[in-house]
Amino acid sequence: MQFSLTQQTVFPRNISRLSDKMPRFVIDEDMPRSTGRELTIRGHEVIDARDCGLRGATDDEVYEYAEKHGAVLITGDRHFGNVLRFPLGGHHGIVIAHFPNETPVGEMNRVLLGVLGDLSAEDLRGNLIIIEPRKVRIRRKH
Repeated sequence: MQFSLTQQTVFPRNISRLSDKMPRFVIDEDMPRSTGRELTIRGHEVIDARDCGLRGATDDEVYEYAEKHGAVLITGDRHFGNVLRFPLGGHHGIVIAHFPNETPVGEMNRVLLGVLGDLSAEDLRGNLIIIEPRKVRIRRKH
């Protein structure tokens, strides 16, 4: 079942998840809306930060929202890679999409969703994943 990203302000409680191990995501405002739509099509619960009052919010506010909802944060903001500020193991997962500005949105989504499709919920939980066009780095909690 799908829900409208433009009308949701919190994760819906009445949608049965396909699997308890299937991660949910918060998409930061610097990511294309299509990334959230593509994840929703694949059965994930997704909310866009722009649709829940977080447009222009601080990194801490976006981070706290994702944590409150048990969600992996997907962002293009490299500041979220600061493991002193956002310690490994202390969150549900942070994915940084690091692509050149001239990368077409469709190509970025193809790479990003391909990598996310290969990762398990355990690969995401508490870890920092940096996805680039030809490289994936995972900083794991210890």
